[in-house]
Amino acid sequence: MIPHERVQMIESYGSAHARLIDALKEFPREMWPYRSPADPWSIHDIVVHIADSETNSYIRCRTLVAEPGKRVMAYDENAWAKALRYGDQSTDDALELFKYLRRASYNLIKTLPESAWSNTIDHPENGIMTMDDWLRVYERHIPDHIEQMRAIHAAWRNRR
Repeated sequence: MIPHERVQMIESYGSAHARLIDALKEFPREMWPYRSPADPWSIHDIVVHIADSETNSYIRCRTLVAEPGKRVMAYDENAWAKALRYGDQSTDDALELFKYLRRASYNLIKTLPESAWSNTIDHPENGIMTMDDWLRVYERHIPDHIEQMRAIHAAWRNRR
């Protein structure tokens, strides 16, 4: 990735919490637990998942910087949602956790030297990933989930 593209992607990555909060205003809170027939996840589940995903992202980012070449953990997001009872967890707490983790990683990556962007980790499912690969994945994570939430909301509106 060329540095100019990376700067734009880093800024997009850094604005994800604000975009998520704005998007969540589109969905009435009373429908957050709703599960559409086409998606086993609710908006509530997605918000809690985002915090768990960001926790893994935070660790992966730091591993890329501090211990390049190491193997990182994969996780089964559906197993986590079930075992950790996402529906019983606080979305407010999850949003706060996401906010702080994302800000910390954003503040770190925007100051990295160019040489760090070629560092790699070994992901059990994705194989060798560079810092640029990591950024691409997590820069898209929130916009992709916002679209998922919009589809759940549309299904909720259409069933009424």
